[in-house]
Amino acid sequence: MTGTSGTASESRGEDISRRDRSADATEAFVAHRNLLFTVAYEMLGSAADAEDVLQETWLRWVGVDLDTVRERRAYLVRITTRQALIRLRTLARRKESYVGAWLPEPLLTTPDVADDVELADSVSTAMLLVLESLAPTERAVFVLREVFALGYDEIAEAVDKSPASVRQIAHRARTHVAARRPREVVSAAETRGALAAFQRAVETGDLQSLLDLLAPDVVFLGDGGGVKQAVPRPVVGADEVARLLAVGLPRIGGEGSVEPAQMNGCPALIVRLNGEIDGVVTVRIDDGLITGLYFVRNPEKLSRVERETTVTR
Repeated sequence: MTGTSGTASESRGEDISRRDRSADATEAFVAHRNLLFTVAYEMLGSAADAEDVLQETWLRWVGVDLDTVRERRAYLVRITTRQALIRLRTLARRKESYVGAWLPEPLLTTPDVADDVELADSVSTAMLLVLESLAPTERAVFVLREVFALGYDEIAEAVDKSPASVRQIAHRARTHVAARRPREVVSAAETRGALAAFQRAVETGDLQSLLDLLAPDVVFLGDGGGVKQAVPRPVVGADEVARLLAVGLPRIGGEGSVEPAQMNGCPALIVRLNGEIDGVVTVRIDDGLITGLYFVRNPEKLSRVERETTVTR
């Protein structure tokens, strides 16, 4: 009897211990979930894929002996980065067969994101498109170092490189991004002004104030994902973009409406046709002129347009 009682007591103790460890793992994961989502999203440009990465991170995290983990935040970021790198390579293959231009998935972000200028810039459509031009490991290193200020040793563990290699990769990525990113931080007011001109063009049919803001080398990208009609390739140059807008904007004005929103930490416009969300318009501004005009219409990328997503660092 004593032996049986002792065994039962030990079993109950093990069950309680397992529950405690599970609760501890859950608490740590939930505490850092928004950060982990932001890391994954900045590496992938896709909220859906970022969520899949978080699921993979959780499955690995619950199997970790927490007694061996010195810094839980760093450990979780390391798992997330490794899973995001795997997903990034899969995503690259998917983009090869993607119909038309690929644009990052828009996120309706909380108002406080705009207060953190560096974070807002890092999740903006313009910056995410610049990050698309980096190799996977370069992108991971840049995001972890420049956005989240991780040390080179921490990043080295996350990307499975030596600290010396990470320093070289970080320098190369910084140089690459600096040559392609917007030349200066653009105020929200300036972006809202450009989008207001777009909205006036839709609502009144007067395109001139919008056309006056187009840079000579402006690029228009439309993402319909092969599901919605969109320009099949980039439209380059103020004259070409103006002709496109002259045809497209009256249709929006006749059948729909546009409304301001805060997407990816920056001012944007939500386009509705017959009351339903049709797409999201964002812009890139350099030296006071619109150099990038982006229109996401792919329905698979619009699930985060009406519910806020918290991004943090």
